Amino acid sequence: MFARMRQMLIKEFLQVFRDKRARFFLIGPPIIQMLVFGYAATLEIKHVPLAIVDYDNTQVSRDFIARFEGSRYFDLRKRLADRSQIQPLIDSGEVTMALQINAGFAGSVRKGQTAQVQVIVDSTNSNTTLVGLGYLNEVASSFAGDYQVKLLQHSAPQLLARMPGLRLEKRPWYNTGMSSQWFFVPGVIGNLLTVIVMTLTAFAIVREREIGTLEQIMVTPIRRFEFILGKTIPFFLIGCLDATLISSVGTLWFEVPLRGSLAVLALGTMLFLLCMLGVGLFISTVSETQQQAMITSFFFIMPAIIFSGFGSPISSMPKFIQYLTYLNPLRYFQTVLRSVYLKGVGLEVLWPQMAAMAVIGVSLMTISVLRFRKSVE
Repeated sequence: MFARMRQMLIKEFLQVFRDKRARFFLIGPPIIQMLVFGYAATLEIKHVPLAIVDYDNTQVSRDFIARFEGSRYFDLRKRLADRSQIQPLIDSGEVTMALQINAGFAGSVRKGQTAQVQVIVDSTNSNTTLVGLGYLNEVASSFAGDYQVKLLQHSAPQLLARMPGLRLEKRPWYNTGMSSQWFFVPGVIGNLLTVIVMTLTAFAIVREREIGTLEQIMVTPIRRFEFILGKTIPFFLIGCLDATLISSVGTLWFEVPLRGSLAVLALGTMLFLLCMLGVGLFISTVSETQQQAMITSFFFIMPAIIFSGFGSPISSMPKFIQYLTYLNPLRYFQTVLRSVYLKGVGLEVLWPQMAAMAVIGVSLMTISVLRFRKSVE
């Protein structure tokens, strides 16, 4: 048995590493993708392109506009003379939001009345729109509060001294700077391992069938599970190498803290690799050609990433989708990655995720072994 396994492993490693381009693609692209996705994937919305129509044209309205010019969330692109100029700018995508300050704005503010300001938004991207409106309300509320304080300082300073106040004291845990990069970089590690390991494994048996070497293997005394192990162990080791590389980039380049145990992270990574190997081998056993294997693997990869909670919380998804996510190994691995990196928790908290990945991985590997038949058909 061990002699047959040894020969199978030697063959697989030679097949993988004899090609210079293959050696590069196993190391270079994961690091490059980690760098690109680490910068590109973010929930923060800054420099929202803004246009303003000021029909009031007073010092008060100019002070209000200055709040947007000094904000890092907005980029004042245009000062318009008429409302009719707004639609072409929004249609072309030059601005996302437009602010219309009506005549009488300053008079209403000085009298302590509610001043009406109209906001026109391009709600094509609802997420950007909602966040942008939140920023705008924050700027407007800050301006109104500051102006109210100035009015009371001049008219009734004694009343100002007795006005109650409420201050929200923020104490963010784990990600004190509330950096979305710290949230996304561990998630990118899981996504990249999903794509790399699954696509490599999905081609394993199909490649043997297409180039004709599967017929040669069939006449040998090798057993099914020996053949499957010979196919999975090299890709498991390659997955461990890639996991080490991209995790190092996330920790050293993006300075995402690794607060938890390295052993817990390694255990979670190995269990997740077992799941991805199982999925890849299952795809390989049901595909006749490499093209079919590629299409089938992407059919799994996209839902796996979307339903993992990488970009949007699972609790916001429809109920039946939430139930489906329990079959997704990436869901559990994302939790392990973010919990170990940012929270520093251990197995006492993460054992349900570990157990789920172990069950899914063993089940998929068992199904793949049972599905494999030493036949060309």
